[in-house]
Amino acid sequence: MAGRQILETERLILREFDEDDAEAFFALGSDPEVIRYTADPGGGLKSLEQALEVLRDRPIADYRKHGFGRWACIHKATGLVIGFAGLKYLEELQEVDLGYRFLPDCWGQGFATEASRSVMCFAREHLDRQQVIGLVVPEHTASIRVLEKLGFTFAGFVEYLGDYSAKYVIDITNDTLSGAQGRARHGVSAHSSPPAVNAPSRG
Repeated sequence: MAGRQILETERLILREFDEDDAEAFFALGSDPEVIRYTADPGGGLKSLEQALEVLRDRPIADYRKHGFGRWACIHKATGLVIGFAGLKYLEELQEVDLGYRFLPDCWGQGFATEASRSVMCFAREHLDRQQVIGLVVPEHTASIRVLEKLGFTFAGFVEYLGDYSAKYVIDITNDTLSGAQGRARHGVSAHSSPPAVNAPSRG
C-alpha cells in the first residue's frame, strides 16, 4: 500500500515512503551518478535488504518522530518513483535541511525545483522555526542553482558527517510565497491534515 500523500504539483505527487518502495529507494541510493555528491556512507546502498533497513531507520522513522521527512516523488505520467524531496531534521546541527534527489533520466527537466517549491510551501505553513537550510557539496553546481531559484542564500561552510558542505539558508517567516499564495503560484496542493511537526524550535 502506498504511503500517505502529502503534496501535489503539476507533474508530481509527493507521498511518504513505505516498505514497498525499497527497490526504488535502492536505485536512488546506489547509482554512482546519483550519489556522487551526497554524504551517503560507504559508497551508497549495496542491496535491497540494506535499502529496506535504511528506509525504516531514516525517512519512515522521521515521519513518526518529526512529522516530516524525505518524501517519494511520483511522476504522474508514469506512476513511478523518480526521486525524493523533503525535509530532514539534522540533530547534529539542530537545523531542518531541504534535500532532493532524482534519477539521471529525470535530470535537467526541472523536477527538483518543482518538488522543492512544494516542500518549501509545506515548511512555511507547518514548521515552527525561522529558517530552513540546504547543505550542498560546493562542486555540485546544479543543486546550488536549485537552492538559489528557491531564494536560499550562501551562509558559509559547515562540517557535517565528516565533510565540509556549503550552507545555504532561507528565512521562511519572511518569504512572500507563503501559504496559499505559494501553492497557487507553484501549482502545489496539500492533501489532508499534515502530521504534527515535532522538530525542536530554533535555538
